[in-house]
Amino acid sequence: MLKKITVEQATTGMFVHQFCGSWVDHPFWSRQLLIANGSVLRKIRDSGIRELIIDLERGVGVDKPEEIASPLPVPDPIPVITDSPAEVQESLQPNPIADNSSCSVAQELDRAQELVARGKRDVIRMFADVRMGKVIEGEGLQLLVSDMSESLKRNAHALLGLVRIKRRDEYTYMHSVAVAALMLALARSYGCDEHTIRVAGMAGLLHDLGKVAMPDHILNKPGKLTDAEFDVMRGHPAAGASLLTALAGMPAEVIDACLHHHEKMDGSGYPGKLSGEHISLMARMAAICDVYDAITSNRPYHLGGDPASSLSRMASWKGHFDTSLFHIFVRTLGIYPIGSLVRLASDRLAIVIEQNPASLLKPRLRVFYSATKRQWLSPETLDLAIDDCDDGIVGREDPVAWGLSGLDRLWAGSVAVG
Repeated sequence: MLKKITVEQATTGMFVHQFCGSWVDHPFWSRQLLIANGSVLRKIRDSGIRELIIDLERGVGVDKPEEIASPLPVPDPIPVITDSPAEVQESLQPNPIADNSSCSVAQELDRAQELVARGKRDVIRMFADVRMGKVIEGEGLQLLVSDMSESLKRNAHALLGLVRIKRRDEYTYMHSVAVAALMLALARSYGCDEHTIRVAGMAGLLHDLGKVAMPDHILNKPGKLTDAEFDVMRGHPAAGASLLTALAGMPAEVIDACLHHHEKMDGSGYPGKLSGEHISLMARMAAICDVYDAITSNRPYHLGGDPASSLSRMASWKGHFDTSLFHIFVRTLGIYPIGSLVRLASDRLAIVIEQNPASLLKPRLRVFYSATKRQWLSPETLDLAIDDCDDGIVGREDPVAWGLSGLDRLWAGSVAVG
């Protein structure tokens, strides 16, 4: 039996069937968990959630709570990984790549900016060489991947934030650089060894190589593709894999990621309609990183989405991604990735400028806009993690709906990408 209670009625031993509110209002990855101890209970009471739905058959109850016949809808779903309290607690551990940062985002920005510009030049040259039938210069690409990996070690979010900023006319090249950075970060968060991390970066850099074989009028079309044109574009994974197979020493994992990065866990992807564990780990990682960068980037026919809203959209696509890998990907970027527009309890708008490794829900922000007066404010930095902070995030906002543009300058400062 399901019953609704207030957070004040909650006690240890109860089994939470559902939190009554958005997933961003509480610090738990699963919407179902056992209140196993006082620590979990305190987290619930300190969150933005005011009511819970408990399952009386899986935990203790209280006197006279309101009975309900069925669970309420949950807005903005995040993947449910497990109902196990132990694993839920494990999911709350600090973000591994952020927790090991040796410098701040601001300190790493200049070096990351140089890497992004260098990466774009290298990818442009690589595509040109392939079009002219030349052999890819692998040594330079390996050095680029290695240097990107080192930047991510120092502070992952500087590079990950910068690679999202693209001009519409450079998407094809910058997309490869961005997916390489995302793959490196995801592989490190997943716990891969250094060799595998660099293989993942190379897979990201080369995953779309087959686009060199696509007709320019389709590849650069400023509008939506027709069904016939999309059928042609579906050939780019096989074309890329064929090019990579011809290169001596190319890791099999890189070729596989190139061929299968458009597969889906439910078998509805292409080209092989593979499903579940039949899709390699590297290809499953590439699928997540490829889509995230695609939907957050400005392209000739598409305005990039807000990072946090894009993660929420991806979470709702059932059967598309490996759930556990996507969970790690969100932890890697943060629930509110750098550059996300958020609304505060004080009715101000702010942009996320840095992650807090101890709490995904309490990043550092730059507050710049009054939502009630609809006017710009003098920008100020706000750290939600400090003890005396009396403000907090109440939700994500769409910059387009507010008529706001160029917000990346609020965290990237005067750094110019490209």
